[in-house]
Amino acid sequence: MPAHAHRRAGIALVAAAAIVWSTGGLLGRMVETDPATKLFLRSGFAFIALLIYVAIRHRGQVIKAFRDLGWGGVIVGCCFATASSCFIFALERTTVANILFIQAAAPFFAGLLAWLLMRERVSGRAWLAMAIALAGIGIMVIDSIGRGDFVGDLLSIVMMLAFAGAVAVTRRHREIRMTPAACLGAFIAACVALPMATPATLSAGDVGILALFGAGQLALGLVMFTAGARLMPAAEVALISNLETVLGPVWVWLVFTERPSDYAIVGGVLVLGTLIVHTLMDLRQERAVPPAI
Repeated sequence: MPAHAHRRAGIALVAAAAIVWSTGGLLGRMVETDPATKLFLRSGFAFIALLIYVAIRHRGQVIKAFRDLGWGGVIVGCCFATASSCFIFALERTTVANILFIQAAAPFFAGLLAWLLMRERVSGRAWLAMAIALAGIGIMVIDSIGRGDFVGDLLSIVMMLAFAGAVAVTRRHREIRMTPAACLGAFIAACVALPMATPATLSAGDVGILALFGAGQLALGLVMFTAGARLMPAAEVALISNLETVLGPVWVWLVFTERPSDYAIVGGVLVLGTLIVHTLMDLRQERAVPPAI
C-alpha cells in the first residue's frame, strides 16, 4: 500500500477512535446508577472485548501476550485502571467539559514524566506549553471550588496524571503492547469495583448502554486508535485526537444541556489551544525533516 494510502487510513482510524471516545461522557450520563456499578460493568465488558481481540491478534497465545508485558506492562495496566476509575467517579462530580479539558493536558505531563524518569530532553517550547496548560487547569479548579465540585476536578487531574504515566512508561518500555495492557487495566478496574457494585438493580436497557460504554466506546476506540497511530506521524495523531476533547462536551450539551461555566471554557481553551498550537509546530518540524535515502 502506498505511503499516502497508509496515512489516509491512519487519519480515518484515529478520527473514528476520537469520535467514539468523545461519547464517553454522554454514555456515562445516560445510566443513573452508582459509579461503582458503572465502573464494574463498563470495565467488565471492555475486558471481554479486549480479551477477544488479544486472542485473535495473537493467534490464541493469550497467556504469552500477557506474560510478555512484564512489570512495565503491569504498571501501564494499573495506570489505565486508575484513569478509567477516576473518569467514572469524576462524571458524578463535575462537568464532562472539565474532565476532557483537563485530560487534554496529558501529553504535556507525559513529557514531564519522561524527563523525570528517563531524562528525555524537553524543549523550552514544551516547558512553556506545560506552564500555560497548568494555568488553564488552575482556572478550572479555582472555579470548581466556588461551585462545590472540586472533588470532580481533582479526580480528573488524577485521571490525567495516570494516563500521562501510562504514556511515559510505554515510551520507556517500547516493547509493551497497548491492547493487552489496557485489557489488564480493565480487569483490575472491574475487580476493584466488584465488591461495591450492584448490577442486579439495573434494567436490561441500562446494561446494554454500559455494554456499549465498555466494549464499544472504550475497547473499540482503543483498537482503532492503536491501529491508526502506527500509520501516521505522532504529532498528527495527537492533533486529530483533539476531536474527543472538542466533541465530548458538545454531545452532553445537546442531550442534557450541560453547559460548562465561563471559567471552564476559558481554562479549557487555554489547555486545548496550547495543545493544538504545540502539536502543529511538532508536525511542522516532522515534515521539515528530509526523508531518509
